[in-house]
Amino acid sequence: MKAKIQVLQPGLYSSIQDIGRFGFRKYGIPQSGVMDSYAAKMSNLILNNSEDASVLEITQMGPKLQFSEATLITICGAFMNPKLNEKNIFNHSIIEVKSGDVLSFGKLEYGCRAYLAISGGFMVDKVLNSYSWYEGITAVFKLKKGDELFYKRENQSVGQKNSGIRVLTNYIKDNSITAFKGPEYHLLSNQQEQQLNLFSFRIDQKNNRMAIQMQEPLINELKPIITGPVIPGTVQLTPSGNIIVLMRDCQTTGGYPRILQVSEDGINALSQRLAGGNIKFDLQILK
Repeated sequence: MKAKIQVLQPGLYSSIQDIGRFGFRKYGIPQSGVMDSYAAKMSNLILNNSEDASVLEITQMGPKLQFSEATLITICGAFMNPKLNEKNIFNHSIIEVKSGDVLSFGKLEYGCRAYLAISGGFMVDKVLNSYSWYEGITAVFKLKKGDELFYKRENQSVGQKNSGIRVLTNYIKDNSITAFKGPEYHLLSNQQEQQLNLFSFRIDQKNNRMAIQMQEPLINELKPIITGPVIPGTVQLTPSGNIIVLMRDCQTTGGYPRILQVSEDGINALSQRLAGGNIKFDLQILK
């Protein structure tokens, strides 16, 4: 049976995402997908969903949602003091939702993005082999007040469990971002290398699903490169010395030197950092 969620309040930026849109980069179409793949996959696994089932990615301030029918939900990632019918619920737990229940969120305690998974995944259109919303590709790109989301009604209850899943949360508060040398790393001067490897950088207000910029610039005399491929996690150095880390909605090519490549775990950690927070690149050597 098809059931619906009424969006009473949309939150700051809430969107449906899955693990990403693959196979279309040659057409200039971004990968998209969840910013924090670990938290999103974990929310699905707790509900026994496929790890790539569609989830609701919630950024900084959560929405207010009313469910028409019974189901099971889980929240992972950032902790935003979620409540069901004004009663506290907790991350990493299976929550029974009944007809008419209202899910809301309070003060952000830690992290930046939370993931709401629902039993069976959200019923949204698949576009180019992905459920991920992206402006210009899907009909909508973020929740608005009055929107409706659909899901399958679940009559099952939580019941007794004989096993559990260990959920890691330390990376959400960790400022160390694992990275590797990028294709143009060898062009950096010794001074630039020292700055990049030793300094802490503050996250600028200019950050979104496409890219995250650092406040502190590097001294930069490098010339732009011939346009080359970039992927989520590519760290670019602009002519003005700004460091930009490309994220899930990034373009497919770029002409700035690619000085680092952030790991998947590093992307997950960086996606949970707020503007003004400090990060340090932890450069790893590939063997």
